[in-house]
Amino acid sequence: MIRAIHHIGIAVESLTEAYRVYRDVLGLPLVKEAAVPDQGVRAALLAAGDSEIELLEPLGAGSGLARFLARHGEGLHHLCFDTPDVVGELSAAKAKGVELVDTVPRAGLAGQIAFLHPRACAGVLVELATPPGHEAPPASALRLKRLILGAKEPRATAGVFQRLFGFDEVAMNGGPRVMLGVGRGTLLIVPGSEVGGVEGMVAVSMVSDDFSRLVDSLESSHTPALRGTGEVTLEPAATHGVHLHISRYE
Repeated sequence: MIRAIHHIGIAVESLTEAYRVYRDVLGLPLVKEAAVPDQGVRAALLAAGDSEIELLEPLGAGSGLARFLARHGEGLHHLCFDTPDVVGELSAAKAKGVELVDTVPRAGLAGQIAFLHPRACAGVLVELATPPGHEAPPASALRLKRLILGAKEPRATAGVFQRLFGFDEVAMNGGPRVMLGVGRGTLLIVPGSEVGGVEGMVAVSMVSDDFSRLVDSLESSHTPALRGTGEVTLEPAATHGVHLHISRYE
């Protein structure tokens, strides 16, 4: 059973630099930071409502994350789902013939974790995690709303996630887009033609509970953003490679 989007992982060159945006400007409180030597990263989890944002910095030039950054640059790296039973979820994936990165769970910053291969998940690197406890995360004025995925055939990509994880479809006003519910969050799958031909993770949408304060923080820090009525969009140059949309509305 998948309970929620636990976190969205973002590959960055420097945690220190990424903190200046995600923690200091956007106000996401730090939950924990630690080196994870077997993954070759130093990682930090920041609270974002019921979910978290994970920032990942490579420990060395030979790490998998360093190779990812060399090929793709900074930006969205993986999607993690919260499950109360990572062992059972991984066994179910094996039974379905899913290609795995980890055949058994291991320790990670989010708890006991295991990764599924991107080839099994429509080009998305998916992590499964059973957190160590159920302590309430620090309060955050920003909360994760949805992750946007680009796909050649949105309906087929949605079918992959439904087959693997049993997500329910959320009703929309027709068209080629498909939305799936994951706890309080959603995955929005759109045609790749709408997002520059990109397939896989393309953008993050969040909701602000204190929109005026957010706008003041962006302006005082001179963080470039496009402002609309009740919404702002931060370009990847300001957010370490992430297209980030923040609204005052659900």
